[in-house]
Amino acid sequence: MDRQATLLFWKVGEVIMSPTGKLFKWGTFAYEAFLALPIIGGSFVVANAWAPLGIAFLLHAVAIIILLRERGPIIGNAVGVVTSVVALIPFVGWVMHAITAIILLVEGLSGARRNPRY
Repeated sequence: MDRQATLLFWKVGEVIMSPTGKLFKWGTFAYEAFLALPIIGGSFVVANAWAPLGIAFLLHAVAIIILLRERGPIIGNAVGVVTSVVALIPFVGWVMHAITAIILLVEGLSGARRNPRY
């Protein structure tokens, strides 16, 4: 990275997520929040033969790779990977999607004020 790009992402010891990192963080939040809707999310998953859980798994995996490169927060996406697997159990999946959405929301809101993860 050249100096100008470094200054764009680093600001006095704080990490500022790149637009791609923000997109994946907020995109996975929106997807998890949709899947956490009690009847609508479950119907969507069952109607598509549980394929949305595989899509969620891939989205979270890609987000983790991007955020690791940026030293961004990955806890919410790691919980999302676990949720994608555990969500095969109907009511456990619903609760896990809600928990994951909340964690991703908190990380997304506090992402610009975070110290770098080493």
